[in-house]
Amino acid sequence: MHWEFWTKKLDEEDLIENGVYEESNGTSRTAGMNGNGPSRLVDPLEDPLPGVGTYEDFNTIDWVREKSKDRDRHREITNKSRQSTVALLHSISDAFSGWLLMLLVGLMSGALAGGIDISAHWMTDVKGGLCLRGFWFNHEHCCWLSNETTFQERDRCPQWQSWAELITGKSEGPFAYIMNYLMYIFWALMFSFLAVILVRAFAPYACGSGIPEIKTILSGFIIRGYLGKWTLIIKTITLVLAVSSGLSLGKEGPLVHVACCCANILCHLFTKYRKNEAKRREVLSAAAAVGVSVAFGAPIGGVLFSLEEVSYYFPLKTLWRSFFAALVAAFTLRSINPFGNSRLVLFYVEFHTPWHLVELAPFILLGIFGGLWGALFIKANIAWCRLRKTTCLGHYPVIEVLVVAALTALLAYPNSYTRMSGSELISELFNDCSLLDSSQLCGYKQPANTSDTGVDNSLADRPAGPGLYTALWQLALALVFKMMITVITFGMKVPSGLFIPSMAVGAIAGRLLGVGMEQLAYYNHDSVIFKGWCSQGADCITPGLYAMVGAAACLGGVTRMTVSLVVIMFELTGGLEYIVPLMAATMTSKWVADAFGREGIYEAHIRLNGYPFLEPKEEFEHSSLAVDVMRPRRMDPALAVLTQEGMTVGEVESLVESTHFSGFPVVVSSESQRLVGFVLRRDLLISIDNARKRQDGIVSASQVVFTEHTPLLPPDAPPPLRLRCIMDLSPFTVTDHTPMDITVDIFRKLGLRQCLVTHNGRLLGIITKKDILKHMAQMANRDPDSILFN
Repeated sequence: MHWEFWTKKLDEEDLIENGVYEESNGTSRTAGMNGNGPSRLVDPLEDPLPGVGTYEDFNTIDWVREKSKDRDRHREITNKSRQSTVALLHSISDAFSGWLLMLLVGLMSGALAGGIDISAHWMTDVKGGLCLRGFWFNHEHCCWLSNETTFQERDRCPQWQSWAELITGKSEGPFAYIMNYLMYIFWALMFSFLAVILVRAFAPYACGSGIPEIKTILSGFIIRGYLGKWTLIIKTITLVLAVSSGLSLGKEGPLVHVACCCANILCHLFTKYRKNEAKRREVLSAAAAVGVSVAFGAPIGGVLFSLEEVSYYFPLKTLWRSFFAALVAAFTLRSINPFGNSRLVLFYVEFHTPWHLVELAPFILLGIFGGLWGALFIKANIAWCRLRKTTCLGHYPVIEVLVVAALTALLAYPNSYTRMSGSELISELFNDCSLLDSSQLCGYKQPANTSDTGVDNSLADRPAGPGLYTALWQLALALVFKMMITVITFGMKVPSGLFIPSMAVGAIAGRLLGVGMEQLAYYNHDSVIFKGWCSQGADCITPGLYAMVGAAACLGGVTRMTVSLVVIMFELTGGLEYIVPLMAATMTSKWVADAFGREGIYEAHIRLNGYPFLEPKEEFEHSSLAVDVMRPRRMDPALAVLTQEGMTVGEVESLVESTHFSGFPVVVSSESQRLVGFVLRRDLLISIDNARKRQDGIVSASQVVFTEHTPLLPPDAPPPLRLRCIMDLSPFTVTDHTPMDITVDIFRKLGLRQCLVTHNGRLLGIITKKDILKHMAQMANRDPDSILFN
C-alpha cells in the first residue's frame, strides 16, 4: 500500500488512540442507556455542527455505539409508523432499502466483471495479432466467423493474422518468430506501464489484491478513499491492463475490491447506510461475496468465502442478503456471457469419470504439495515485500513493474504454456482429451482400434507419445517459472490477484502427477494396486481431475480456505462427483501449511502493513492479566481524567490540547478515582465550541458539570456547562485481574476500541485495541512497534 503516504500522515506517537468520531444525531448509546435527555439549558449537540458524524482517517469505529444508534433509529421509525400512513410507508421503504441496495450492487458488479472479462480476453490476444474482420474481435471470436477453420486447427484462420504477418507478410520462419516475440514483449511492457502509471497518478489504493485491506475495513478500521469512486475507476481499468500484460497475477482478488467499491459508493444513496459505519460493513460483507461470485461464477462459494475468510461481523440477515446479491451478480454476468460458452467461467469440465479409493493417496500427496508450496510462498513473498519496503526498491515502483513485466514476457513467450493467460492455462490443464483434440497434452499414441472408449464415451488410457512428453517437459519448466515469478509479482503497485497464479501452480503439478498415474495404470494394470478396478482398455485415470485437485490444494495452502474453497471449485468446474477428493486435498493442504505457520497470505500482509486487526482465528495462549497490558505503566505519567465537577472549561480545554487521546474517563474526584463514565474527545471539543457560540456567559472560568444535578455555585460565578448528555455512563470495564484471553475475546466479539480497568470501582488504567495487538506481537517475539495504525 502507498506506504510513504501513510507513514507521513501518521506519526506513531500520535496513534495511541486517535479520535474516533461518531454520528451525533442523538447521543448514541449514552442517552438511551442513562435515560437523561439533553439539558435544555445547554444542548451542544441538538444542532450538530458540520463534520460531526464522521470518523477520521485510519481510526477504528465503535461497533457498540453504531449498533446502538441503529437500534435507536429503528425504534423511532417503528414508533412513528403507527401514527400516520406516510410514516408507515417510510418504515416499509426503510426495511426494503437493504434489498434494493443488494440488487444494485449485484447488477453493477456483474456488469463491471463482464466488461473486465471481455476486455482482458481481447487485450491478451492483441499481444499475438489482430483480426482483419474487425480489430474488436478476439482470436476465438474472429475464427468463429471463418468458414476455413478446421476442428484440428481451430486457432488458425485467415481472418486472424499475427504481428509478423501484418508487418512482414510472413507467418513462418525465424524472422517471423522474432518479430512476434518482440511485439509480445512490447505490448506486455506497454500494458504494464499504463497500469502502474495510472495507479500512481490517480489512485494509489488501486494496487494489490485489496483483500487484506478489506478484511481490515470490515473489522472496523477506516481507510478513506480505499473504496472510493477514483479507486473503482482506476482499479477497473488497470486490472484489465495488468492481466493482459501477461504478469503472473489474476483478477479474482481485485474483483472483490471492485465489488466493495461499488457497494460503498451505492451506500451513499441510502441514509441508513451512509450514516452508520456498522451497517455499511454489513453491505461490504455481502459485496465481498458478490466479488467472488462474479470472479468464479460461484455464488454459493462467494457467500461462504465472505463468511469464512473476509467478514468480521456476519449476522444471519447479512447471509441472506449476500446470497441474494451474489445471485443477482451471477445472473447479470450470465446475461453478458463474456466467454461465449453460456457458462459463468472459462474452465468448465465435461468429464464425469468416477474416481477410485486408491486415488486418495495421490490426492493427499497433492494436498501435501499444496501445503508446502503455500507455506513457502507466504514466507518468500513476505520477505520480498519487506525488502521492497525497507530498501530503495520501494522507491521505484514503475521501474520494478517494467523489469518484472519484461522478465516475465522474455521467459514466458518461448513456452506455449506460460505464454497463454492463467485462465487459459488452467482451462487447458483441466481439460480431458477427446479423439479430435489437437492439444499437445493429448499427444498419446493412437490405439489400433479408435473405437475403444471408456465410460461416458471418454477415451481409454493410452501410452504417452512424443507430443505428450514434450508437453510434460514444458509443463515442468512452466511450474518452476510460475512458482518463482509469482513470488515477486504479488504485491507490486498494480492490481494483482493470487487465486489464478496459485491455481495454475497446483494445476500444473496435478496434471503432471495425473499423467504419471495414468501411465502407471496403463503399464501395470495387473498389479495389486490397479487389479480389480482398472482393466486393460478402460479409462481409469483422469489427469484433468488431478489438475483440479492440485489447483484447490495450492490455493488452500496459500489462503488457508477450506469449506468455501471446495464449494468454489465444484461450482467453478461443475464436478460435483469430485467433492471428496477436493475436501481431502484441501484439508491436507491446510494442515501441512499450518504446521509451518498459522497465517494465510492475507493475514501475513495485514501484519506486514501494521493494520490493527484482531484475527478471530488466532488463539491467545498466554497467562497475562489486564493489569500487565493496561496503560499507564509503572513509570508512566498518571492517566488523564476528567472529574464530574470542579473543573473549569479552561482546564478541560487545556487537558484536551496537551494530550492526544481519543477520550477521557470521568471520575468522581481526583482523590477517589471512582469511575463515573467516559467522554470522547471529539464530543468535548464540539460541545464546548458550540456552547461558547450559543449560550451566553460560557467562559473559560465556567464550571464543567457531568452530574445529574447542578451543584451550588457562588452568586457571581458564570453559568456552568452541563455535559452529562455526552457522557457514556456504561463504559466497558474489566478488573485488573481479568485474564487477557477473556479481554481479547471481549474486544473481538464486541468490536471495542478501548476498555477501562478498575479495582473495587476505582479507575486504574485503560486498554486499547493497539495495546492488545502490541502485547500479542511481543508475546510472539515480533516487533510491537510494527502495529502502526489504530
